[in-house]
Amino acid sequence: MAFELPALPYAYDALEPHIDKLTMEIHHNKHHQAYVTNLNKALEGHSDANLPIEEIVKHISKYPMAVRNNGGGHFNHTHYWNVMSPNAGGEPTGDIAHAIQTSFGSFAEFKTKFTQAGITRFGSGWAWLIVKEGKLEVTSTPNQDNPLMDIAEVKGFPILGMDVWEHAYYLKQQNKRPDYIAEFFNVINWHFVETNFHAAPKG
Repeated sequence: MAFELPALPYAYDALEPHIDKLTMEIHHNKHHQAYVTNLNKALEGHSDANLPIEEIVKHISKYPMAVRNNGGGHFNHTHYWNVMSPNAGGEPTGDIAHAIQTSFGSFAEFKTKFTQAGITRFGSGWAWLIVKEGKLEVTSTPNQDNPLMDIAEVKGFPILGMDVWEHAYYLKQQNKRPDYIAEFFNVINWHFVETNFHAAPKG
């Protein structure tokens, strides 16, 4: 069973005006598709080709760089599409809101830390909200790495990932990454984030 490009859970223009239709089309159809295609090539004939992508990512150090880059790209983008939704954003409620309050003191302080993680990630990469040892933490990773990987500098269970590669925002915001990050907060699907929070290991 080869990996496949997942369908978006909404239309390409559904996140407008915050994230534009053309960016979503290219990001999904071109960039994510390339990660899937190249991951399948890198795993061709490999005994682990039928494993779930999460299992491959968790033990990424045993695979060649092509699997790390493309497997990470596939996992990260599948997460990214679901962590956004139309008519979303705002402040979270429920258990995830309480966890953010407990870990960061306030939603505003979390927003500041998460924004800075995205802005200060040099070059291409991701900003993450993770569960680490039962608590929330903000971190970032280079390229297509993520906190599930055994090579990650800060390991944890990712519940909210933000793509800060230029292809995520350059058509609309050019080099103004902070503007893209501000818009990203308008499309965060906090229900999905909370589902991830409940799925995270508690230990």
